[in-house]
Amino acid sequence: MTDTAATNTTNTTNPTNPTILTTSQIQKLLPHRWPFLLVDRIVEYDQEAKRIVGLKSVTATEWFFQGHFPGQPIMPGVLQIEALAQTMGIFVAQQPGFGDRLGLFAAIDECRFKRIVTPGDQLRLEVTMERLGSKFGRGHGVATVDGDVACDARLSFIIAPESALR
Repeated sequence: MTDTAATNTTNTTNPTNPTILTTSQIQKLLPHRWPFLLVDRIVEYDQEAKRIVGLKSVTATEWFFQGHFPGQPIMPGVLQIEALAQTMGIFVAQQPGFGDRLGLFAAIDECRFKRIVTPGDQLRLEVTMERLGSKFGRGHGVATVDGDVACDARLSFIIAPESALR
């Protein structure tokens, strides 16, 4: 595991705004950077339950609101799914043997969008791993805003062989 590995706990030093991993710690685990890093922090991590929760604060200055849609900004559903996938990637990157490996989408199944996400919303990104092998993984992700489900999907990924990335 890396030196930024989270523990099986929720940070209780600030129970109203807990942080297990900060943005800078997340950047040590994921290759994504602004403007495509879509997880601000991790607030829950439970390795035994194979569960992780991240947060994304959606601001009016997000790059995608310039064109989606002018005068009526709505966070694209595909970016909500990407935020869930990045949250899953943070969990996977902390497992033994995965820290420096790159996961790529294999499938998005049973995906449903149930609520629009607009500036000022905070996405709660909860992922529970269902399967994690050396070359393939799958998890169930739910993004919520104020307790209402914004999107829900089953996400699968493959671990790319090094030769595919050159």
